[in-house]
Amino acid sequence: MGPSDAPAAPPASMAENRLGRLADYATQCLAVAAAEVQKLRHDPVELFTRAAQPVLWLVLFGEVMAQVRGISPGGVRYLDFLAPGILAQSVLFVAIFYGISAIWERDLGVLQRYLVSPAPRSALVIGKALSASVRALSQALIVYVLTLALGVDIDLDPRSILGAVAAIAVGSALFSTFSLIIACIVKTRERFMGIGQVLTMPIFFASNAIYPLSLMPGWLRAVSHLNPLTYEVDVLRALMLSSGRSDYGLLFDFTVLFAATAALTAIASRLYGRMGY
Repeated sequence: MGPSDAPAAPPASMAENRLGRLADYATQCLAVAAAEVQKLRHDPVELFTRAAQPVLWLVLFGEVMAQVRGISPGGVRYLDFLAPGILAQSVLFVAIFYGISAIWERDLGVLQRYLVSPAPRSALVIGKALSASVRALSQALIVYVLTLALGVDIDLDPRSILGAVAAIAVGSALFSTFSLIIACIVKTRERFMGIGQVLTMPIFFASNAIYPLSLMPGWLRAVSHLNPLTYEVDVLRALMLSSGRSDYGLLFDFTVLFAATAALTAIASRLYGRMGY
């Protein structure tokens, strides 16, 4: 009997092999994420220090700008309009500096242990993105509690909350992966901090987080359409508020966020393996 006469693997067996490989891949991603989350458990003070920023934006900036007429569209109270933007900002600020942990790991020799493990580079990147999402969700809980205390018209429907959780997780994964790409390129803490600070504020202000796109000049509106934060804010504004609505449509918003995250994950997976050299 020749090689071509060898019996083919049963379809059920092939499906089981694929499921097994997928399960192994998921386990590797979760193992990296769990290791990163352990760091948060050992330093819970970080959550409270990060909570100071949304408090300042909502209590000080929000109350002052609420006195300016016409800044929020459709007669919506400005504090209600602002709350989803500040939540997205909190996610951005947590995630955009996440790449510095990769530089610390390289300096401490942890990165080399990751790279010699059998886990694919993409599993390492996705694991780190998942852990960044956990940090962002803990920050989101603080913002939700704060906005409820301030009387913001929060939608407490479980479906809306789950949708907002998904948007926060994807947005955090997107910006943390972008941060990891920057870390892989610059490779030093000093350069990374400088570039991170330069990028954070333009991303934030070139979005619809604190004012509607209709108030922007044409060139800035065009830039905002290329900014992933715009679509994250749009999702959160539709799902977080009882009277919220999406300007682009939730399906389009999530498509943009998932596509950008997938593209950045592919780039980061190629660069991450070279960071240890």
